[in-house]
Amino acid sequence: MNKICIIGLGYIGLPTAALLASKGYDVHGVDVIQKVVDTINDYKIHIVEPDLDKFVKLAAENKKLKADTKPKEADVFIIAVPTPFHDGFVPNIDYVISAAKSIAPYVKAGNIIILESTSPVGTTHKVEEILKENGVDISQIYVAHCPERVLPGKIMTELVKNDRIVGGTTDAATKITAKFYRKFVEGEVLETDAKTAEMAKLTENSFRDVNIAFANELSMLCDKFGINVWELINLANRHPRVNILNPGAGVGGHCIAVDPWFIVNAGGDTAKLIKAAREVNNYKTQWVIEKIKNAVLKFENKNSKKAKVACMGLAFKPDIDDLRESPALNIAKRLKADGLDILAVEPNIKTHNDFEIVDYKKAIDIADVIVMLVGHKEFKELNIETDLDFCGVLNK
Repeated sequence: MNKICIIGLGYIGLPTAALLASKGYDVHGVDVIQKVVDTINDYKIHIVEPDLDKFVKLAAENKKLKADTKPKEADVFIIAVPTPFHDGFVPNIDYVISAAKSIAPYVKAGNIIILESTSPVGTTHKVEEILKENGVDISQIYVAHCPERVLPGKIMTELVKNDRIVGGTTDAATKITAKFYRKFVEGEVLETDAKTAEMAKLTENSFRDVNIAFANELSMLCDKFGINVWELINLANRHPRVNILNPGAGVGGHCIAVDPWFIVNAGGDTAKLIKAAREVNNYKTQWVIEKIKNAVLKFENKNSKKAKVACMGLAFKPDIDDLRESPALNIAKRLKADGLDILAVEPNIKTHNDFEIVDYKKAIDIADVIVMLVGHKEFKELNIETDLDFCGVLNK
């Protein structure tokens, strides 16, 4: 099991490819975007993640990592492509299906096929079905799900240290896939079936979503009552069995903002709490927009001029460049669409299709209204005051 083919070289696929290459595996990475392929083959990276550049550079130089737009024969195939949703929060597994079709001509007896993409329950069996429809003898291969469970900013560490869940479509698939992960994972590798493994990842992210929803709802209540929510949470968390999370401008990222909808879509009316949490977190973003608009209107009425609004942070969480499902980016776009003069600040990216990225120090100097949306490290030492600190970065 020395040759690995990884489909999807994004925030999970590329770190996984680089890690396996560092462990001595021959890794063939596949991405449909030629620029991504060229960047990796040039020993560089297209995403921001601590230490990833070192892993990729060393792996590529040692000829253990090669990127291409097409798969090739391997012992282990890992699918790590996006699983977004359609309008109406209906799961979209088109990328997974496409990836399964793309590897079918290269799959042979004895191969392991692993789905790492976070997916609705039943997707791993769907991968097996697609392979069968495309001429693969599924009785001779091992298909399993092993959901990623890493934190952006700590991916290269957590890929190794975190426990992993492996669930196969058969008992044999579970055991042989778990054996593969135990070769490079220091955490415990836990064995189950495919559907339970899929549901486990959705459960983890839904749990987080529900807890964040509590904090976000609390922040809106505190605003209504004239209470400092950051002080309140700090005091409440002194209770030995209370651990309230920090509120924000909503919930973003490809996992927590998306995965609960997979459960809601399949669970219907049974998923009441999970659906309510999603609605609270989505509403928090709209609430933030209204708070900003009111502050801008107040400024403009008082000063008789159009306000420059500094949106501090566009990523979905601090100190990364990941904009997927970002409430901060959504807020900036909505404000711009409504005619506000936006200064878009994001220290972790250089360019964006919708905004000119402004240096954070310059933005503060020229802004009339400052909105703290993401708690990036660059913002923590700022000596400024604003009533629009939605992430608590200035709450010292």
